[in-house]
Amino acid sequence: MPESTSSVLLPPGGQRVLVVQAHPDDAEHLCGGTIALLAREGKEVHYLLVTRGDKGSDDLHLPPEQLARIREQEQREAASVLGVQSVIFLEGYSDGEVEPCLQLRREIALVIRQLRPDVVFTFDPWRKDEVHPDHRAVGICTVDAIACARGLWYYPEQLHDGITPHAVRQIYYFATDRPNHWVDIGTVVEQKAAALRCHASQTSRKDILQWIREKGIVAGAEHKFKIAEAFHHHAL
Repeated sequence: MPESTSSVLLPPGGQRVLVVQAHPDDAEHLCGGTIALLAREGKEVHYLLVTRGDKGSDDLHLPPEQLARIREQEQREAASVLGVQSVIFLEGYSDGEVEPCLQLRREIALVIRQLRPDVVFTFDPWRKDEVHPDHRAVGICTVDAIACARGLWYYPEQLHDGITPHAVRQIYYFATDRPNHWVDIGTVVEQKAAALRCHASQTSRKDILQWIREKGIVAGAEHKFKIAEAFHHHAL
């Protein structure tokens, strides 16, 4: 049964949230309002990024290495606007070249064990017609990492210095075509817009606030929310 409550997290809820994304600005575009609301509620929100978005420009005078540095800084600024407590970047993954592999699964599992989130937000890897390979790869590796992070004999070399297996309680998939939970972001649209403006290398839109409202109206229309973000929620 679809959930159209105004609450951010469904039962059993949770205090610590991890958002796993492929590129800087993914979270701000896809769940920035929800992140702002979680931070307002006093939740502990952390970002994990697989790449630094080094292919996100066609400017011949802006090489990938320089763009990666710019986008990392933009992401940290945007996260601060939303109230995110930490931003972690993995090493060695290039924009557009992320594959669903054991190494990535292992690295995400380690971060889950280190941060011990109750809730994980990530891409829906089963979304029909998802064309970006990084989105698909990050989504599926995150799901696989959640399964592995709770098991004693998965990557036992990680289990030292206080690191132990950890079981995530809930997953919220963004960029989904099978939503079953909607969050009313009407009170934080300006905060979401401010976060997106931090990604200056990626957008020159002057009407970004109006764009957020238009997207939010579409997402929330079916469930009578004026402005919303939509997710597929799965309790574990």
